[in-house]
Amino acid sequence: MLEKLISEATEYEFKRQLEIKEPTSWLKSVSAFANGLGGSIYFGIDDNTDVFGIADIKKDSDHISRLIKERISPLPEFKLTAHRMDDGKEILVLQVSRGEITPYYCLSKGATTAYVRIGIESNPASPQRLNELCGEE
Repeated sequence: MLEKLISEATEYEFKRQLEIKEPTSWLKSVSAFANGLGGSIYFGIDDNTDVFGIADIKKDSDHISRLIKERISPLPEFKLTAHRMDDGKEILVLQVSRGEITPYYCLSKGATTAYVRIGIESNPASPQRLNELCGEE
């Protein structure tokens, strides 16, 4: 699985750990993936593809599901999968499907923002891109 992943790309990114206090760091990517072609976030792996693992898969899975339900609107289709690596460490993979009901917004600190992927980053959608996501020309 990971031997093919060399670095972050448009369709996937890595997070060394699950940010719960500042979840916008990864929730904006959920919005961007749903507003684009879909994608995956690998929790427990850093940007250099070093595996650190997740200490409590069940607890972090629950947090991810809850935060997506609370802070992404409309709710995108997503799948969480736990994987045990060769060294015994466990990681979580969050797969976000391409959305059918764009735009998908991330709610954070009182702001509602739709994100899109530009290269390896999730950025706020420009007004023109937001109009495209809304089906306006």
